[in-house]
Amino acid sequence: MGPVTGQDTIVHIGGYTAEMGGRAEGIVAARRDPRTGELTPLGTAAVTPSPSFLVRHPTLPVLYAVNEGAEGRVSAFRTEPDGGLALLAVGETGGAEPCHLAVVPDGRYLVVANYGGGSVAVFPLDAAGVPGARSDLVRHEGRGADPQRQEKAHCHMVSPDPDGGPLLAVDLGTDSVYRYDLDAASGRLVPRAPRVRTPAGTGPRHLARHPDGRRCWLVGELDGTVIGYELTPDGALHQRARVDASGRAGHVQPSEVALGPDGRFLYVGNRGVGTVAVFAVPGERPELVAEVDTGGEWPRHFALADGHLYVADERAGMIRIFQVDPGTGVPEPVGEPVPVASPTCVRP
Repeated sequence: MGPVTGQDTIVHIGGYTAEMGGRAEGIVAARRDPRTGELTPLGTAAVTPSPSFLVRHPTLPVLYAVNEGAEGRVSAFRTEPDGGLALLAVGETGGAEPCHLAVVPDGRYLVVANYGGGSVAVFPLDAAGVPGARSDLVRHEGRGADPQRQEKAHCHMVSPDPDGGPLLAVDLGTDSVYRYDLDAASGRLVPRAPRVRTPAGTGPRHLARHPDGRRCWLVGELDGTVIGYELTPDGALHQRARVDASGRAGHVQPSEVALGPDGRFLYVGNRGVGTVAVFAVPGERPELVAEVDTGGEWPRHFALADGHLYVADERAGMIRIFQVDPGTGVPEPVGEPVPVASPTCVRP
């Protein structure tokens, strides 16, 4: 890894390796200039199979990655100030193709979504953030309206409540959002009934919570929509609005969804048409403000940091950088795209 100055911060980028048809070697480190947004790749920080989604521990210098493959695994790395990664542990997730993971707010557990396995795995974390033996594995049952993509459960995201409410598990295969209480003593998931069902064929992928804790938005990968919900303290979701994720013609597959730092704007990545849509969210109903071309076809993931938007385009093999207008919320491209092999997650 190269030298890092005080004005630079580290970004880690996950991607698909050959096992999943990609060209990445593992997790790439890059140096980010908070002022200009410029991104300088530093090389592969960890060789690991298909680290398709990454998350950081809330208080410790630890990075976690799913290893998406037929035998699902999760890897934990100690992060060095220069972007280097030192492997701490590898654990089996108990299901195929893990695609998302999250650390609960108090930092004591790591939760993983197994897409192929249609299940949620839980790992206790010790005082150093190292995962121990899996404490629970809950499998979803059922199917959805799409015979190809919803032939069985496909858990796609796990979303812990920042305020200590139920964990939400988004399942593309069963058109459902499941609610779980995590028992802090045992590390086991206690289901809350009933699960929240989306309209048939939605194929829910990811959701974003508003900082006020009372609203959230869910993107449908299969039907190309954004659903606005009222979110109650017990984790119940009450649908209040449903809009198209893109105003463009073509086959739209929403990917990531996130709120800007002040909670005024919602951002949605649209694969197929290669855009990021910007919605104002004064209430639950998203109002389309702008739709920005990313320069590629397949914006798989994006992240907001210091007024900049970093878009990982999996198929174009690049990270595209935008400066976000703080007044309008609209991103404008800056600089040239940064080549990165098969990127699927960008984590400032």
